[in-house]
Amino acid sequence: MGFFSSSVVPPLLVLLGLLCGGAVSSSPPPEMLHGSYAGKSEFRTVNRKELQSCLNPSPYLAINVSTGGAPLPDEAFVKVTVAGVLRPDASDWVAMITPSNSRFTDACTRSVSGCPLSGVNYVETGDLANLPLLCHYPVKAQYLTSDPGYMGCKNAGCGKRSVAGACKARTCAATLTFHVVNFRTDVEFVLFSGGFKTPCLLKRSGALRFANPASPLYGHLSSTDSKATSMRLTWVSGDGNPQQVQYGDGKSSTSEVATFTQDDMCIFWGEIRPRSGISVLPSPAKDFGWHDPGYIHSVIMTGLQPSQSYTYRYGSDSVGWSDTIKFRTPPAAGSDELSFVIYGDMGKAPLDPSVEHYIQPGSISVAKAVAKEIQTGKVDSIFHIGDISYATGFLVEWDFFLHLITPLASQVSYMTAIGNHERDYANSASVYVTPDSGGECGVAYESYFPMPAVSKDKPWYSIKQGSVHFIVMSTEHEWSEKSEQYNWMDEDLSSIDRSRTPWVIFIGHRPMYSSHGGILPNVDSNFVASVEPLLLNYQVDLVFFGHVHNYERTCAVYQGNCNGIPTKDANGIDVYDNSNYTAPVHAIVGAGGFSLDNFPNNGETWSLSRVSEFGYARVHATRADMLVQFVNSSTMEVRDQFRIVKGSSAKKTPSLIIQQ
Repeated sequence: MGFFSSSVVPPLLVLLGLLCGGAVSSSPPPEMLHGSYAGKSEFRTVNRKELQSCLNPSPYLAINVSTGGAPLPDEAFVKVTVAGVLRPDASDWVAMITPSNSRFTDACTRSVSGCPLSGVNYVETGDLANLPLLCHYPVKAQYLTSDPGYMGCKNAGCGKRSVAGACKARTCAATLTFHVVNFRTDVEFVLFSGGFKTPCLLKRSGALRFANPASPLYGHLSSTDSKATSMRLTWVSGDGNPQQVQYGDGKSSTSEVATFTQDDMCIFWGEIRPRSGISVLPSPAKDFGWHDPGYIHSVIMTGLQPSQSYTYRYGSDSVGWSDTIKFRTPPAAGSDELSFVIYGDMGKAPLDPSVEHYIQPGSISVAKAVAKEIQTGKVDSIFHIGDISYATGFLVEWDFFLHLITPLASQVSYMTAIGNHERDYANSASVYVTPDSGGECGVAYESYFPMPAVSKDKPWYSIKQGSVHFIVMSTEHEWSEKSEQYNWMDEDLSSIDRSRTPWVIFIGHRPMYSSHGGILPNVDSNFVASVEPLLLNYQVDLVFFGHVHNYERTCAVYQGNCNGIPTKDANGIDVYDNSNYTAPVHAIVGAGGFSLDNFPNNGETWSLSRVSEFGYARVHATRADMLVQFVNSSTMEVRDQFRIVKGSSAKKTPSLIIQQ
């Protein structure tokens, strides 16, 4: 979900243009403009300013990294010790920069500089955290006060001694821990003072290189069709030559290789017209937050059987091989059972005390909990329904996210839907004209997560697993009646064979029903008016959305009215009897990581269960009974559960053991 309403974003973006020294001609569509932002700004302070060295730095400063000069492995918790400080100051901090030669480059002047108003680059995508204002996004940053002994100089040293050996210059030190993953580009730790807002440079560590920038990393699986006889494997490497996956009993397949560049990223809301010429102010993805993605390898493993376990490894003799990993194919369409996990709005969070762009505090607990679910052997697939990494134009964050989900996505099919933070940007043909993707405009998402979609930038698809037909739409692309996506949904829903897949589950990102208020409307009435009739006409059983960061379940609802109310079974679980279909049940599962949204005291009549806790839904579907449970990721406790039944199961208690 994005932070800003349309009436707030334009002046912030126009201001950034003015700060780079020109008047701005902003060109969002009329519905974005709820006020006039024309005219010159009297505030002419240039955002990009020369990054100065701090006054009177200690001559004894040193930055020592625990690698001892050795190259960095693919993952490490690196200890960085800053020594030789004469006067500890609470404004001293260390940034982790990649690549080391970025030199905090300035989009306006291309000089070595700091950017007092680069906060607009963060705010543009909804991130209001206090982050460093440099001209190139630092991957991580920590104040030296993270070491509790720093201000009191409890780690004292001596910078200079007399001939007799007495200390003539007492110094202080701090040690910080940074979690590092293989970004493929070298890393440098840089010491600043002056805080995040007015940084001045003190000391640089020198470049630290990875032992193998070409390492094959972050392998993740996805389904390609409903037969479950093939699976796609996608991974990242610094090497652009084709690599291989070796799987099963001696099978292998060669990867197709792709990448994307800065030129593929979206630009900005309007043009900057300096005194000479015309230029365009770039988006975060195109400038401030750009990081080379390396190469994205993709392979389809064929000759598999449904609901079977196999092993694989990927890479090559020249760049090295991944560990051997065990995975399981999902059940084929028409089989009797399916178990899956579903959540939205996950993102990532640091595994150290650092600040980073857009931290999602619940993401780690959800990832760990779902990993435990997979270990039980009862998860056939995962659906992550929008707002995937929250990189939002700060491309290095994709590496952290892929690292986080690798233990999950490398073992079972990881299916995704696109959200506003992957796709939306002005002049990019997204339905909603917000800057929520930071200029990525779906390019990074579709590169990292190739789904069995219609085509490029048409990321809607359907797939059948077990007894369920899934239809996955894009709420960020045109969905109005007679649009391409609407016609596709209509055709797909009309073609479902209920004798093979008795359950139909509809998936998207932005919801049709949410009782959370917030500063932005979470429900688009035009979207509901266009698409909801399809759900009723084709008797969709269950609808999952994200975007709102909590869990909420409805009655069997249509046009805001409860057409059906569940009854209680012998275990006290709500049961919707779809033997006499009335309307779909909607569930929001956007509690996958982003800071939680609360509920108003008085809920809507159609809202039956509301939980503002981090977690995910797990679903078990037979041919006649579907059990849905919302699980708190910290406690693994079931916080809500319901059944949808058909036929003979309508009056029976399920035999499935309910995990508490």
